[in-house]
Order: sequence, then structure tokens, then C-alpha cells
Amino acid sequence: MSDADDVVIISGGSRGLGLALVRTCLSAGRRVATFSRARTGDIDDLIERDTHAARFHWQAVDSTDSAAVSQFVAGVADRWGGVSSLVNNAGVSHDGLLALMREDAIEQMIAVNLTGTILLTQSCTKWMLRANRGAIVNIASVNAIRGHAGVAVYSATKAALDGLTRSLARELGACNVRVNSVAPGYFESDMVQHLDEKARARIARRTPLGRLADTTDITNVVEFLISDRASFVTGQTVAVDGGITC
Repeated sequence: MSDADDVVIISGGSRGLGLALVRTCLSAGRRVATFSRARTGDIDDLIERDTHAARFHWQAVDSTDSAAVSQFVAGVADRWGGVSSLVNNAGVSHDGLLALMREDAIEQMIAVNLTGTILLTQSCTKWMLRANRGAIVNIASVNAIRGHAGVAVYSATKAALDGLTRSLARELGACNVRVNSVAPGYFESDMVQHLDEKARARIARRTPLGRLADTTDITNVVEFLISDRASFVTGQTVAVDGGITC
């Protein structure tokens, strides 16, 4: 497995935080495999770059299709000799009061944010257990730590990921597989594009560090947690929110 120690799978890596995670891991010299429902121009750019061609793999996969996810993981392991790290990033959010939310929106959030994450993790851990080492990072949310109106189902799925993190850390620790969560706060992404300047300024005022996060604030923490520099860190939820939950 030594030749696969740099192989990381990132779910939902075609845009936003997922794409930023892909770029950070590639910059760190890792081999990166990611999947999403659709291919984007950014993915095309990464595939076509000579410096990344041998170290990057993208495939169209529906994260709620357990057979397709399992086949994707097996293909990555066959290509590069194993899977050393996993970042569970794929997720969807629908805002709205629970009493008024459509059932299909509820089901989609549970299927993508929770069930899909569990099934992908199950597939990847089989390879990590064979190698007797590995690292998993679940992208949770500060909404799982502090309640906010209008995101009850989304918050529930992200809180479930924190529970998964702690239990798996116990379950896999003896095999030298570490499991942690990263809980981002507000950061510059699609999630805040609908906010006007007054709303952004209000969030910044409530944040001890006085600003919204950049994606690099989050990706640097994730890259640290999957690296050997965090070799004695497991079962933790790291809030990357500028102190808004403190």
C-alpha cells in the first residue's frame, strides 16, 4: 500500500468547496479521484493539464447510487493500488421551514448528505483496513453545532456526520484509520451569493475574526487532517468558522 499513500477520494469535487479541495490536494502532490453528477469546465481544465493528467481522475457518478459508488472506489483502487484518504464533501441543502418543506427535498438531503456518505465510506474503509492505515474527513457544518431556523433537515444530516465520525474513530482506530469532521462556517461560495452586502457585514460583525472564510481556510485544515502531521488526531469535529460558535 506504500505506493498508494497519497491517493485521496473527494466526493462532489466539480465545483465550490469540493473543487477547492481537489486543487489543494493536487497542489500537495496527491493523486486525486473525484466524482459528481456532471462535468464542468473546471474539471476539463484539470484533466487537460499535463501536470495533473497522471494524478487526477474524474467520473460521472450519482452519489446515491450505491453500486456506482462502489464501482468507482474499486476502479480508483485498481488504478492506483488502493485508497489512503477520503473526504466526504458531497452535499445538498434546501432552506425552508420543516412544516412547509416538500418530502422529496427532505429525502434528497438525507440520501445525499447521509446515506451516500455512509455508503462511500463503507467502500473506502475496506481498502484502508487492508492497508492498516487511512484517514477520513467528513465535511459537516456549524449548523450541526448551533441551531438556525430554516435548515432543520440539513442540520440533522450534518449532525449525523459528527456522530458517524466519533463512532467510526472508535471502530477503526485499532487499524490506524483516523476519522475527523470539519465544520465550516460561512465562507465565500454559492451558499452566500444570495446575501447582500448588509447581510455579509452582519455575519462578519458576529464573527470574532471579523470576516467570512475563504475556501483555503477550510481546505488547508482538511489537508492537514488527512496528512501524517495529524497522525494522533481522530474523532474530532474542527469548526472552521472564525469563532462564530465559540
